[in-house]
Amino acid sequence: MSVAGVGLRSQTSFMRTLPQMRLEPLAGAEAQARCCEASLRFLQSELDLKGARLQLLLDLTNSMITHVELNDFLREVTIGARRLMQSDFAILGLLDSQSCRLRVNAFEFADGTILDAEAVNFFGETLAAHVFSTSKPWTGISADLVVGVDLNDDRQWAGVGFKSGCCILPLVIRDRVLGILALGKREKTAYTKDEVDFLRQVSGQIAIAVENSLVLGELRKLKDCDEERVCLEDEIRSELNFEEIVGRSAALQRVLRQIEVVAPTDSGVLIQGETGTGKELIARAIHNLSPRRDRPLVRLNCAAIPSGLLESELFGHEKGAFTGAIMRKAGRFEVADKGTLFLDEVGDIPPELQPKLLRVLQEREFERLGSSRTQQVDVRVIAATHRDLKQMVEDGQFRSDLFYRLHVFPLPVPPLRERREDIPILVRHYVDKYARQMNRRIETIPSPAMEVFASYAWPGNVRELQNFIERAVILSPGSNLRPPLAELKQTTTQSRSSKLSTLEELEREHVLRAIRESNWIIGGPNGAAARLGMKRTTLAYRIRKLNISCRP
Repeated sequence: MSVAGVGLRSQTSFMRTLPQMRLEPLAGAEAQARCCEASLRFLQSELDLKGARLQLLLDLTNSMITHVELNDFLREVTIGARRLMQSDFAILGLLDSQSCRLRVNAFEFADGTILDAEAVNFFGETLAAHVFSTSKPWTGISADLVVGVDLNDDRQWAGVGFKSGCCILPLVIRDRVLGILALGKREKTAYTKDEVDFLRQVSGQIAIAVENSLVLGELRKLKDCDEERVCLEDEIRSELNFEEIVGRSAALQRVLRQIEVVAPTDSGVLIQGETGTGKELIARAIHNLSPRRDRPLVRLNCAAIPSGLLESELFGHEKGAFTGAIMRKAGRFEVADKGTLFLDEVGDIPPELQPKLLRVLQEREFERLGSSRTQQVDVRVIAATHRDLKQMVEDGQFRSDLFYRLHVFPLPVPPLRERREDIPILVRHYVDKYARQMNRRIETIPSPAMEVFASYAWPGNVRELQNFIERAVILSPGSNLRPPLAELKQTTTQSRSSKLSTLEELEREHVLRAIRESNWIIGGPNGAAARLGMKRTTLAYRIRKLNISCRP
């Protein structure tokens, strides 16, 4: 601050005595010149003082406009006010809204006196006590403020000169006290009314600056809270969209990102994955994120319906269409009109029904069983299967045109063994779920049990894990989970001893392991070919022959 170096003493005492001076007749021009020179010096000093004070106020205003950081602003004000008012110390403190105690933000001593933070804050609180209740300035001898302190024995207070004249001004704005500005002298000289009036102006400007800073701080907090709220809403919205899908692994996140890509469209989706991987949950998530979410999601497990009744389930039938058809019935396509139809285990649809399914997928029309009237439908079809439909097409078990129609957007779901980092999360999820259902409180899952869970292959995937955890909760009467781990170890031993892999399977697993260990790099000194001791072209041929897919 530019007034930090100004050091002018108020000449008001001289002004009070000037009218009372007896200007005795002075002989000669020399005496008159001395008198005029003294008057000019006095007037010049008064002008300099007024100019310095105005400069301080101007600097305060400029600092407020340029948004100087609050603590820097308060420190500069404290230094400038002390030097301008020819004081020996100056303290500026603000009231903490949380603790309702004064916290000194800036202090300045003329002789470089150093006090610890606790002493400075106590000093400030002592000074503030007499103005917080009245919200009016206080002037006098600072020793009168101290209660319960022996000023002669306390070296810190003696060093500060606590017996000196003092002026304390509250920082008040809109009837609210924000803090204090206090100045003091070692001399027992009180501050004049003119000085106090000027310091009132300074404290008013400081109060405005402090309030502006507090308002800006609140606005920033509101902005940060608003941004945090938006992020939280996005996170909650994402969690609600996938509320039934548990896991954070990279493999699962890739699936969820694909769901977000395809869900807003009207295209068909083919969900491929092993039994128990949660294909129906994936279909439900796609439907919930689609424009059809307000319409029904109709499910049909094609493997659970006898082949003779599957056509009726899909397309409906008229009364008398076959023996037992005592009334007209709407099929799943008709019920799912304007909504979504989920066909689970679509690979089990018999060959004679596949052309009819192809027609409704392409033309969006069908006839009920026993009816000649063609019906139009608007249905999005999501299919799922654990079978290798491409291989079934090659074997003549599945129509190629139907396969291509279903295979618009293939969505592979990884088995649980390929996302082992999700196993602890799933275990905790199902423990909490079944504990609530059985009115039990299970707080601890033993670490050895969790290690077994994470290392087990889970051939039945999430469904097997879910059922096993339910059984474990049933067997756990206390607060610790007591899973029957012997079952998992026995199953692992039996599977290893009973299952004999073919040479092709062993070769495929060996090649895959080498590729994974080389981070899917084929050639080069650190590639998979070098690990296997073969040429890169030879390995590429083996990869194609063993039907090893590209890097996931």
